[in-house]
Amino acid sequence: MEKLVIQTQRLTLRPITLNDLNEIHRLHILPETDEFNALGIPKDLDETQSVITPWVTANNQKEVSNYTFAILHQKTGGFMGLFGLRLGAQKYKRAEIWYKLHKDEWGNGYATEAVKAVLNYGFNTLKLHRIEAGCAVDNIRSVKVLEKSGIIKEGVKRQILPLKTGWSDSFEYAILESDKRY
Repeated sequence: MEKLVIQTQRLTLRPITLNDLNEIHRLHILPETDEFNALGIPKDLDETQSVITPWVTANNQKEVSNYTFAILHQKTGGFMGLFGLRLGAQKYKRAEIWYKLHKDEWGNGYATEAVKAVLNYGFNTLKLHRIEAGCAVDNIRSVKVLEKSGIIKEGVKRQILPLKTGWSDSFEYAILESDKRY
């Protein structure tokens, strides 16, 4: 089975493997990348492995419904972060995206570039109808990424995210294939 690779001008997104464990662990233990993430900081490498093993397994299914990509710098091959694309029931042609970028890569447009590439893949290759995303209301960086990517804010889910600081509301975003903003 040929592995999916999505490339942009500056990035390569490819399915994660267990070989990415150390890089993913380094990403997950950063307090800055954990601030708006409900996953929490893993206590050790074994805990990170227990989190990503199902992701790796899902990437290797014949019919993938939950993609988890490593975001790599195209020129250097360096690990920059993670990107998820979780497909819903086939009937609804819907998916949800998420991303987590290393703090050293913030502010360079990489997350927006990755989002646009995955939207393009979702609509043009997977023939999805709707792609959704959510983020904590205080996560201004993620709000900017989603809005720069053409994704439309649809509403707020109240107190849905269990963050370290307490329950957080989440902005809910979506884009339709007919929006063509990506």
